[in-house]
Amino acid sequence: MPSLKAIRKRISSVKSTQQITKAMKMVAAAKLRRAQEAAVQARPYSEKLEGMVAHLLQRVDSSSHPLMAVPETRERCLVLAVTSDRGLCGGYNANLLRDVDAFLADESGDFVFTSVGSKGLDHLKRTEREVVATHAMPTAQEAGPIARDLARDAQRLYLAGEVDRVVVAYSAFKSTMSQVPTVEQLLPLEHHDTTEDHESGHEYVFEPNPNEIIGSLLPRLVEVRILHALLEAGASELAARMTAMDSATRNASEMIDRLTLQMNRARQAQITTELMEIISGAEALNQ
Repeated sequence: MPSLKAIRKRISSVKSTQQITKAMKMVAAAKLRRAQEAAVQARPYSEKLEGMVAHLLQRVDSSSHPLMAVPETRERCLVLAVTSDRGLCGGYNANLLRDVDAFLADESGDFVFTSVGSKGLDHLKRTEREVVATHAMPTAQEAGPIARDLARDAQRLYLAGEVDRVVVAYSAFKSTMSQVPTVEQLLPLEHHDTTEDHESGHEYVFEPNPNEIIGSLLPRLVEVRILHALLEAGASELAARMTAMDSATRNASEMIDRLTLQMNRARQAQITTELMEIISGAEALNQ
């Protein structure tokens, strides 16, 4: 059995760790509210833009725009991997990277990566993947400019023919307890049919013509999809960290209770031993 000094030292160490995990949980919870609001508030804009593009594509030749033209080959793919910069968020990064590895195993051809977040970059280096660009994981306030840069770089590589496809891998925020690893295709843009306008009975007049409008909206759509992925990933990371730190805090409390019980038993055994020694000494003196 460990000595009383060793048990007390371990209890003190666990209490210090518990204070850290509790503080990290509170910080993550405070940041999560803002990140969740940013992700949720961005969804209607993204959905409306998707609907507007789908409506316009019913009136133009979708293959006429280079961002929607499907390449003849699928030899090279750019993957935007969105992970966190820090750990201590449970299986958040591991789950996403496992899905990315599964996607790579199912697909053929060469892959290049743009890493957002240092955890993903570390994994890509360990697996000896080709990384063409790196970015730190942005906050909700910084996500706009980063999404713009990522969209511009992805479109440049795609239009130059250096890659035949662009996908983004991120964790979609469903709830505080649920974050879903997601791999979505960005380029070439896919045309999703919609019957909303036919059902509403409305007909729109466009100025300038639909071809010019769609030429401006498609690059914007790529940017908005990347922004959506960054905001969802930011909220997912904070939710995963809050959950992990809450679990760690409760585990620390249980460990402190077990160590306290062990300490009390050790102290009781020590006191019993000392009493036996005193009684034995007294009896020896009386003989």
